[in-house]
Amino acid sequence: MRDSRQEEIQLTAPMGALTIRSFCSSREIRQTTFNPQFSSHAQYRSLYTRRQSLEDNADQPDTNVTLALADGNLIVGFGVLAYPEAGERWAELEPRVMMEVKAIETCRAWRSQGLAKGILSMLLHHPIVEDKIVYMVGYSWTWDLDGTKKTAQQYRRMLIRLFEPFGFVEYQTNEPNICLKPENVFMGRIGKNVSSKGQDDFKWLRFGMHS
Repeated sequence: MRDSRQEEIQLTAPMGALTIRSFCSSREIRQTTFNPQFSSHAQYRSLYTRRQSLEDNADQPDTNVTLALADGNLIVGFGVLAYPEAGERWAELEPRVMMEVKAIETCRAWRSQGLAKGILSMLLHHPIVEDKIVYMVGYSWTWDLDGTKKTAQQYRRMLIRLFEPFGFVEYQTNEPNICLKPENVFMGRIGKNVSSKGQDDFKWLRFGMHS
């Protein structure tokens, strides 16, 4: 049965027509194929190189796995919005106030064609997003600098430009992994229904404290 939250849009890009579909189920994902470009580069390897990884995410509560599909079932881009893993700092706010944009990726041949923006838009078209603090963490060691021909600082600015129109703001934090490199970036979007207490808790949590 199709998820009632699922939506899709059609895009016509220089590389061809494609579909961006949200809330893909594990069953739907099993019927797709990964573009081999996600794992074929010496200097870059996607965070998700197997369908199983996306299937496992899709089965989690409230998770939105969004796929960009060419030729019907070829994955050329994807995004994942999900709750943080247990044990992570951002999982400490209850009840499940925070959700993470865990990934937005497009294969090299399909970049600079609006896919990332389309995927992010579909990820955030979620019935509970205004009740949540949605965040993203950009770790510079995961970026395809070779494929984009960008420096880490240029890539960082590109990410900020992608997320800002959707209401994300860059926040300071002392989270150790984020602080490892100055190019790393942490951004968040506070939903309009998040309580004042939830916002205060988020402020303190960014520095490892509790209100």
